[in-house]
Amino acid sequence: MRRSGQSLLDGRLLEERIPVRIMKSSGQRVRILGIDPGLNITGYSVLEVDGRTLRVCEAGIVRGQRQTSLADRVHEIYQGIVDVIASLEPTAVALEELFSHYKRPRTSILMGHARGVICLAAAQAGLAVHSYSATQVKRILTGNGRAPKTQIQMAIMRELELEILPEPADVADALAIALCHHYLASNTIQI
Repeated sequence: MRRSGQSLLDGRLLEERIPVRIMKSSGQRVRILGIDPGLNITGYSVLEVDGRTLRVCEAGIVRGQRQTSLADRVHEIYQGIVDVIASLEPTAVALEELFSHYKRPRTSILMGHARGVICLAAAQAGLAVHSYSATQVKRILTGNGRAPKTQIQMAIMRELELEILPEPADVADALAIALCHHYLASNTIQI
């Protein structure tokens, strides 16, 4: 398992506090672990909400070895997510739902393995898992359920007031999923 927790600014963790314009003040710290599951690369991000403040604690990837067996890859994903949960202590997990295309059902079946071990790691830590479809995440962040990746990256950059586009795409997707959960859980937007 290779966990790369470098965040979005030249390998440094994002530590600046970013004010959120519209949000209920709960008085409690909430950490949302957003995950974009993949067998080769799983993107993750942890957003911390503290009252009216939102910040990126860490964003990175868990990388599996391509030449290893499926069992070894899902084990690497599991170990990486367990490590993220233990070190960053999220209070909720937001996970992208599977997308199934009738021409490629095998891909969905394989991705189910990755989602399964992620759900297992969350359940073992006592964390609730909230699932969101890719179109729902895109609609919440951009108003368009079919928005291209670059539009999602721009929305994340704007919402989190980042200086650079979040990359790779797996990290951007994980940030988008965590943001989507934040907005829906805090009722700051209308769908």
